[in-house]
Amino acid sequence: MKRYVLAALATTMLFGATGAVLADDALKAAIAAPSRTADNVKRDVYRHPYETLEFFGIKPDMTVIELAPGGGWYTEILAPYLRANGKLITGGNDLASPNENERKGAERFLARLNAKPEAYNKVAVGVFSPGRKYEMAQPNSVDMVVTFRNIHNWIPLGPQKMQELFGSLYTVLKPGGVLGIEEHRLPASKTQDAEASTGYMHEQYVIKLAEAAGFKLAAKSEVNANPKDTADHKGGVWALPPTYTNGDAERAQYQAIGESDRMTLKFVKPKG
Repeated sequence: MKRYVLAALATTMLFGATGAVLADDALKAAIAAPSRTADNVKRDVYRHPYETLEFFGIKPDMTVIELAPGGGWYTEILAPYLRANGKLITGGNDLASPNENERKGAERFLARLNAKPEAYNKVAVGVFSPGRKYEMAQPNSVDMVVTFRNIHNWIPLGPQKMQELFGSLYTVLKPGGVLGIEEHRLPASKTQDAEASTGYMHEQYVIKLAEAAGFKLAAKSEVNANPKDTADHKGGVWALPPTYTNGDAERAQYQAIGESDRMTLKFVKPKG
């Protein structure tokens, strides 16, 4: 009997009252999940999913919205991580959009989910159609919203629409909820393109967007920093891997740089 008591005490000391180590192990397991595609796994060295999500403070029992999941790179990690005790909501293209390209994008994403029901059949699919429709969750019901390298795509909407967009995120988050942002970073010494056409953005510009909606900056991380990236490439950020928009022109140079220098920001919706 004594042996079991000691074992229980050791377990309590190791995992703690909050189960933090268990949560970390669950995140590591999700990153190592066999449902992930090989090409996506290769990019872990640039995207640092464990360190990024840990910095945001994600836990396996949270309700999390992933905005604009695209090809599902982070969805492949978040879905198994939240599957048992939490909930993943993807905020993406609208199947009922008047825009044909958006409808096709929604169809492609749903096809990816349906192809692996053992991993994705618990994912809730919401609508995040910037400038037009935001139907993701009820107000004050979500623990965390995350988005990865997407904000530059929305800047052409203009200041008012961007305020509405960030306001929609503020609305769905619970008081104390987290907004986690990763974005291509433009050095402060360089001029910010009004429409972010290079894919790069000033860190302070992004911070102001979030703060204007009521968010408070909680922390910054350099986990996705890349000092090799000068952010002045012909063709913008897409000259770098994995896109290589310039083809073979200076490909070796871009490959040596790696993926872009990125800001990683954690915001909180104030309580009360």
